[in-house]
Amino acid sequence: MSKCYETCVVPFFGQGHILPCLELCKHLASRNFSVTLIISSSIAHSIPSSFRQHSLLRIAQIPSPPSPPPPHHGQLAQGLQNILSDQARPVCAIIDVMMSWSTHVFAKFQVPTVAFFTSGASSAAMELATWKAHPLHLKPGEICLLHELPQDMALTYSDLKRRPHDPPPPFGGGPPHHGGGAGFPPPPGGPPKLGDPPRWMEEVRDAVALMINTCDDLERPFIDYIASHIGKPVWGVGPLLPEQYWKSIDSLVHDRDGRSNRQSSVSEEEVIQWLDSKPRGSVLYVSFGSEVGPTMEEYQELAQAVESCEDLQFIWVLQTGSVRPGPPRMILGEESGPEVKEGYFPHGLDSIVGNRGLIIRGWAPQLLILSHPSTGGFLSHCGWNSTVEAIGRGIPFLAWPIRGDQYYDAKLVVSHLKVGYMITHDLSRKVTKDDIVKGIKNLLSDKEIKKTAEILSVKFQNGFPTSSVAALDDFKHYVNQRFV
Repeated sequence: MSKCYETCVVPFFGQGHILPCLELCKHLASRNFSVTLIISSSIAHSIPSSFRQHSLLRIAQIPSPPSPPPPHHGQLAQGLQNILSDQARPVCAIIDVMMSWSTHVFAKFQVPTVAFFTSGASSAAMELATWKAHPLHLKPGEICLLHELPQDMALTYSDLKRRPHDPPPPFGGGPPHHGGGAGFPPPPGGPPKLGDPPRWMEEVRDAVALMINTCDDLERPFIDYIASHIGKPVWGVGPLLPEQYWKSIDSLVHDRDGRSNRQSSVSEEEVIQWLDSKPRGSVLYVSFGSEVGPTMEEYQELAQAVESCEDLQFIWVLQTGSVRPGPPRMILGEESGPEVKEGYFPHGLDSIVGNRGLIIRGWAPQLLILSHPSTGGFLSHCGWNSTVEAIGRGIPFLAWPIRGDQYYDAKLVVSHLKVGYMITHDLSRKVTKDDIVKGIKNLLSDKEIKKTAEILSVKFQNGFPTSSVAALDDFKHYVNQRFV
């Protein structure tokens, strides 16, 4: 019987972090790792029952800290220390980069750590290359080529010109970022400024290696760049999407199989029925995820835009965390609050647009929508999970990044992969109705960009990427050689 390797996985608390970590745990278990997922007790109820039934997967809960938790993470650290004291010492721990405070706890137990990025490689690589290049004084029309990175990812004046309240990308871990998302306080000194070294470099300093939620087919140059500059092994082990995503390449993906127990104003069956009534490739899917969104003024511009495009068929998802002004809130598990039940914005649009628009309040079956043949485009904030889900189904983008790594994800989609348009090239100003209308028309009328998106999606049609399978196997070999 082959040896079983004890390991721990420590995710951050946001939905965009938990879901990839669950999939990573499953992949590790299939390689004979006995995995302990260490999470806060406040989110334990959101872990699917199927995860708990796997013989090599277990959950250890840290008592939930006050909300918001204190900056020093003292209660969380003590809870983690108690867990490690009560079990056999793991051979290693895989830690979300946004939980890097836990590294010192594992160090006390002489457990080596691997840093895990739930975001892609391009955002981290671009931040590192930008810092090395220091192109802080670009003028309109100028570009700055980034050494060792693809030319189509050259920095432009508009890349550096953003709204004053938007932190520079990324902080190494996808949404929510280190600017205080999901109830966490901002880091000391506030968010980093352009010209500062990337914060993720400090967070991975004590890690022996890195794992990134991506694959060679999408981001090989960026994976190589990071590896060459940090001098540690870097594995692309994703995209870490649900198993049913890879098994349903030519059919609909039913989100309820792995992402249930979330309140929504519609059922999956109602969504399917509505989509079935629409022509192939005619529907624009509009969603900014559960944690971020445009300003309220921009939501009004968006409502006016979809209303004015009289031939547009669309699904618009409204979640409380992305619509409500102010700091984002963590949304994981069941939604709650009167906004989801009663509707909050855009008032009256349902009756104005009639059956050509489906407005979903609360959680939406995104995998199902993206895999339906009637869906022809995605107006997206370009959060990493949403990005790879759409790429794998051949859906082109109208990219509207809001913060953090989303700016570089959008650049990857538009400039490097060439499967989308930017909502505007001047993200320092308010996005207007005219920007949105122009973007929608360009996206849905561009047959070439749709063809490019479909060609790219072919790389996903054989299931979980072979390069990521090899990377996970290499990780096991690395553990066996170094720590066993």
